[in-house]
Amino acid sequence: MTNEGVEGTERFLSPGSGRGLRAVRHFAEGELVFACPAYSYVLTVNERGAHCENCFCRREDLFKCGKCKQAYYCNVDCQRGDWPMHKLECVAMSAYGENWCPSETVRLVARIIMKQRVTTERTPSERVLLVSEFEAHLDKMDSEKDELNQADIAALHHFYSRHISDIPDEQALTELFAQVNCNGFTIEDEELSHLGSAVFPDVALMNHSCSPNVIVTYKGTVAEVRAIKEIDPGDEVLNSYIDLLYPTEDRKERLLDSYFFICQCTECTSKSKDKAKMEIRKLSTPPEPEEIRSMVYYAKSVIEEFRRAKHYKTPSELLEMCELSQEKMGAIFADTNVYMLHMMYQAMGVCLYMQDWDGAMSYGEKIIQPYSVHYPPYSLNVASMYLKLGRLYLGLERKKQGVKALKKAVAIMELAHGKDHNYVAEVKREIEEQK
Repeated sequence: MTNEGVEGTERFLSPGSGRGLRAVRHFAEGELVFACPAYSYVLTVNERGAHCENCFCRREDLFKCGKCKQAYYCNVDCQRGDWPMHKLECVAMSAYGENWCPSETVRLVARIIMKQRVTTERTPSERVLLVSEFEAHLDKMDSEKDELNQADIAALHHFYSRHISDIPDEQALTELFAQVNCNGFTIEDEELSHLGSAVFPDVALMNHSCSPNVIVTYKGTVAEVRAIKEIDPGDEVLNSYIDLLYPTEDRKERLLDSYFFICQCTECTSKSKDKAKMEIRKLSTPPEPEEIRSMVYYAKSVIEEFRRAKHYKTPSELLEMCELSQEKMGAIFADTNVYMLHMMYQAMGVCLYMQDWDGAMSYGEKIIQPYSVHYPPYSLNVASMYLKLGRLYLGLERKKQGVKALKKAVAIMELAHGKDHNYVAEVKREIEEQK
């Protein structure tokens, strides 16, 4: 397989990491390394009516499916293009009504099963890696993950048994769900809002680094991989699987829990950013190591508690939770500490939801500079924060600050998304409108 590749890359055996992708030519910063259409994908339910189910285009004049009246399309071509997959859900959604509630993962797996039924050859998404080659790591799954897997399998049977004849057996489904959980991608827009889930086999071949040399962005349902550093022939092409805001131990825990490996990248070895990420407040009496450890434990607990609370607490209660946690952590942590920033970001999200624009702006202003320090150059997290801030400033009639923030977002986006991306064009239009 070493001679198979995508454009200027090839599949190879990466020492200590198994198979991977490496460059066979030089790639300049900002250059497109390769693009990969989704093997299978599904639009998230929350974006129905705002995005086309087939091409994920965002527009206001979409028309809905005449049968289920829940799926929206740009035109007849998009509706026809999506029908082989949408027909799986169309009749069922009409029949179940409000009781239609399979998870996004279940919906995606159902589509993969259908796609595999009608696909006999390697697809354009599988030039270097087949879906059937995905790692499942079944031997490393704990009882909690196994239970979640079983719940998804039960839901697939419940919602799709009438529409998929001869559903694969229990063992095959267990493996497929595990493969999708380890290798699936979430498609996001320019502000990192969740649009849907997809499988991009060739993109999944790339190994992880906490100091990546490429970034993955999306143009509709196509994943684009761009160099964010100079890449020389022979260099491994490395993507980040996780949010890189957090310190080394957190990242290692997350990677081990979700992807079943211990990261040995240069950033995890050097821990060069950990001190800044874990900045302690300047106090007359510095806190003891045990106090710091205790506060880190509290921070991790409150982050997890907040994630669950989103499902049942009111926005006001969530905001209070953010404020109280910041007050408690602020006794030891500096405002630039990543755990403080995490809760500020959550608070900003709640303020945006509540249309408290001043509150959201206040949090955004505290977040943006530390983000620029903690994240790698050309981070989508930094770009999205400049975007949110810029749009908030413009909405609050602070034109000069708004344009300045949007220009900073564009500078990152032109490299990460490519200069011809419609997201870049949209932001440039917003800037032009202020002249």
